[in-house]
Amino acid sequence: MTETSATQRGGEQAADKSVIRPFHVNVPEAELTELRRRINATKWPERETVTDATQGVQLATIQALARYWGTEYDWRKVEARLKALPQFITEIDGLDIHFIHVRSKHENALPLIVTHGWPGSVIEQLKIVEPLTNPTAHGGNASDAFHLVIPSMPGYGYSGKPTTTGWDPQHIARAWVVLMKRLGYTKFVAQGGDWGAVITEQMGVQAAPELLGIHTNMPGAVPAEIDKAAFTGAPTPDGLSPEEKLAFERLKFVYSKGIAYGYQMGLRPQTLYGIADSPVGLAAYFLDHDAWSYALISRVFSGEAEGLTRDDVLDNITIAWLTNTALSGARLYWESKLGYFNVKGVSIPVAVSAFPDEIDLCPRSWAERAYPKLIHYNKLDKGGHFAAFEQPQLLSEELRAGFRSLRSSKTSVAA
Repeated sequence: MTETSATQRGGEQAADKSVIRPFHVNVPEAELTELRRRINATKWPERETVTDATQGVQLATIQALARYWGTEYDWRKVEARLKALPQFITEIDGLDIHFIHVRSKHENALPLIVTHGWPGSVIEQLKIVEPLTNPTAHGGNASDAFHLVIPSMPGYGYSGKPTTTGWDPQHIARAWVVLMKRLGYTKFVAQGGDWGAVITEQMGVQAAPELLGIHTNMPGAVPAEIDKAAFTGAPTPDGLSPEEKLAFERLKFVYSKGIAYGYQMGLRPQTLYGIADSPVGLAAYFLDHDAWSYALISRVFSGEAEGLTRDDVLDNITIAWLTNTALSGARLYWESKLGYFNVKGVSIPVAVSAFPDEIDLCPRSWAERAYPKLIHYNKLDKGGHFAAFEQPQLLSEELRAGFRSLRSSKTSVAA
């Protein structure tokens, strides 16, 4: 037997673009030292001239975050959690795609691909890995098990950064089907929130024959006339139920005051050099996502905690800093020509979890109109936009219940 040289192996690997390569996280200590130096050297402005958050992230909140980040926060804790999971990279359409792949010990598990959003990463999904893949240890049954695939979106985390245009949600949706088939899964389901919801719904629109159904915790279910009225600031339309009126007012607020970052990144993402150069600038930008999430996070940094810890918040910011993906992630807003909350035309089975602090509320009446094959709808008592991160147990239970009816039609094989 002759030994294959490293050069030959490299050539063979380059020739096979679809090869799946192991991936390991390992951040040099020098990068963490430099991060702390930059945090502690922040040039601070004066405080806001109001007593609430109407001008944005408050000085006291971001300074409390910076004090903890620059002195006590330990990236190595979340790095160890990442290292404990099987991670891989494979090339799809010329771009390296990073993903976590955890197979359940239960052989009849249902393959599931879960997509994060902005400002996010696979770190958001770490808390649902065990409940989904090992349900018997988390209040579920073996028949509820999932084989779990959690990719980093293009331009996010450890995936490659697109160097040309074209990686919009529709493209990512097609790439996810390629990824699941490459892993050997012949039937699977998909889930997402935030951009992950938009991408997952595009998977539903494209309706690949391998895709059995989808679950969303940020439904695209707002009727066209309601969406238009909210976007233009029109009066509340006639004929809405009390629940629909509340959803309309929430959406109207979001469009007028709640997603400034979306407009900025949608128009001029490359201008945001400040968040690539300043850790605190990045943190403030990421915190200012929506009023309900900001209220949750600001409480965390004033000594309270529900759903998220200080480390949770900083884990998600730190991975974006260490991978220098602030701008490559921002460009997804520029790439997309889709609405966030409007009906997209999904005809395959859909499960919906309506969390009360989501930025778009979803009454059952809207979900039934938007999804002709609605197989599950549940309005929860607590939880917000980052459901997997904030309420992992609730979301895990929702995914088990939401996809239960699809399991009989599933067959799967994995490489």
